[in-house]
Amino acid sequence: MKLSELSAAEIYYRFSTRGVFLKTGPLIFSIRSTLPQVVDTVQRLYGAYTVADSEDFADFYVELKQPGGLRKWYHPQVLFDFDGRIPFKPLPLAQAFPMLEWGMNWCIANHCHNWLIIHSAVVEKNGQGIILPAPPGSGKSTLCAALVGRGWRLLSDELALIDPECGKLIPMPRPVGLKNDSIEIMQAFLPKARFGPACKDTRKGTVAHMAAADADCVNAQWVTPSWVVYPQYVAASEAVLQPHPRGDSLVQLASNSFNNQLLGRQGFETLAKLIDTTASFDFRYSQLEDAIRIFEDLSSSSPVPQAVG
Repeated sequence: MKLSELSAAEIYYRFSTRGVFLKTGPLIFSIRSTLPQVVDTVQRLYGAYTVADSEDFADFYVELKQPGGLRKWYHPQVLFDFDGRIPFKPLPLAQAFPMLEWGMNWCIANHCHNWLIIHSAVVEKNGQGIILPAPPGSGKSTLCAALVGRGWRLLSDELALIDPECGKLIPMPRPVGLKNDSIEIMQAFLPKARFGPACKDTRKGTVAHMAAADADCVNAQWVTPSWVVYPQYVAASEAVLQPHPRGDSLVQLASNSFNNQLLGRQGFETLAKLIDTTASFDFRYSQLEDAIRIFEDLSSSSPVPQAVG
């Protein structure tokens, strides 16, 4: 059953009692909250996700709630509760939904060490995955949202999950986080997309989230990575795709990994195999239509030959 198939009364009941058990990729999150801005935005952006058949188990139990005391009334805040612990300082109440998204990312990045995890967006077309690692402000999420809005499959906006055994990408599609000017740009570029409310004055500026395509929310098929592309938005630049040295790409992927060192030899070998079986590029752009055209050409080209041995 999808979340959108539950009545509003049932959704509010589940959120306020045992929690809503949502399947996101291979993981189940139990999400509790009585905060309307959390419940309403989850309904809007996670409506196409599957509600777990059983409420006996979740990988992560999280709750968004207000702290007690006078602050609740004079300076409302929100807390992220993870398995009965509070790992972060409170944020202003208006930032409750972004805090849920950031908290869910934190849960995965800090606990799912059966996979190699890289800070990166991941999209797929024609059965070929593209990993898009980049620092904040590079235009990664804007490019990811534009591709997803034009038919590319979303595997993740933030976390590339790679199985060390087979080297494939594991889908973890969740709403795409957009910041500042990119919010209005994407609302104009994709007028039919579903967006959550814009939250101002967060540590990242103004933040809003865009829903993944309904089909992507429940597509569990793993994907073979074919390319690693480092995007960079440069005002007034032409769209340019240039080869990136493999040795440096290995270093960059390692530096963007959350758990490469924790996994030790297995982590290094997974990264080395990824470099051996993909091609790496730098990508500079300013116009989304030009960027999409180049990615369409890339997805139509032959996959990278697999390394021998």
